[in-house]
Amino acid sequence: MKSPMLFSVIVPVYNRVDEVRELLDSLECQSVRNFEVLIVEDGSSVPCEDVVHQSAENGLDVRYFYKENEGRSIARNFGMDRARGDYFVFFDSDCVIPPDYFEKLQKLVRNNPSDCFGGPDAAHDSFSDTQKAINYSMTSFLTTGGIRGGRVNLEKFVPRTFNMGFSRHVYDRVGGFREMFSEDIDMSTRIKNAGFSISLYRNPVWHKRRVDFRKFFRQVYVFGKSRVTLKLLYPGSLKLVHLLPAVFVLGVLFMILMAIFVSPWWLAPLALYLIAVFAGALISVRNIKIAAMSVPAAVIQLGGYGLGFLKDYTLKIILGRGRDEAEEIALRKGR
Repeated sequence: MKSPMLFSVIVPVYNRVDEVRELLDSLECQSVRNFEVLIVEDGSSVPCEDVVHQSAENGLDVRYFYKENEGRSIARNFGMDRARGDYFVFFDSDCVIPPDYFEKLQKLVRNNPSDCFGGPDAAHDSFSDTQKAINYSMTSFLTTGGIRGGRVNLEKFVPRTFNMGFSRHVYDRVGGFREMFSEDIDMSTRIKNAGFSISLYRNPVWHKRRVDFRKFFRQVYVFGKSRVTLKLLYPGSLKLVHLLPAVFVLGVLFMILMAIFVSPWWLAPLALYLIAVFAGALISVRNIKIAAMSVPAAVIQLGGYGLGFLKDYTLKIILGRGRDEAEEIALRKGR
């Protein structure tokens, strides 16, 4: 007898045919099939419809939708409006799902019910060395990434849309995602403010992330900028951990200047930190090459985030040029 469907998996897609193929292949291999999949093509010039239809022929309960390009948040909302499940689950198109993910998720929801939940991400053995180095940087306590890796030492856990879900009741009450950067943090904050429970389920997905350092820099730079927008929307949301990348950038600049004009020994703290990153990565991944690549990945993560944060903090907070943008976002209903 077929088990009742509990989950609707919603994935926004924009020109990611190969990634969608891998994601759907992993969903075909799930140990339980208590879910449907909705692929929402957000105006792609290279659609993935054929890949989706192939998975449907293989027995996966998957539906394909094509809509004009409006952004990933609107695409997710489009999917939720057409979903049939009791819970909505969100993955990024560059995720690969472990075969027992939904088996574990079903048990977690039944044994530890929560209105909203999220989980960590990890690197699969098949990922490139660059992706593994970036993954270490994004999940290491040494780079303030521990919260994304499933540890809650620095701040309260906030679900992210590479591995996130919430009940249909939450959607009915809170609405959907707003089209903005860090829309998952905004959504989690609105869910919490509405009085719903949020839980960390230690049920990871494999997340490919960016494939090169240039794209990684751009990503974390935008993360830094969006943190300032979130502060304008939620004045009490800015925590000490969010300031650390900016402190890193200013500290490195200060050490470089002191090394030039006073003594090279001023670079010693930076050198010790980078050695610690290398050692931590080597212990974690047990690969010298990936550990070495984790050092520039950490610098890019902290530096890119810090630069984006400093730029928008100066423009929007100190100079007050971001108020209109924040007010416009606040007026969006997320539908």
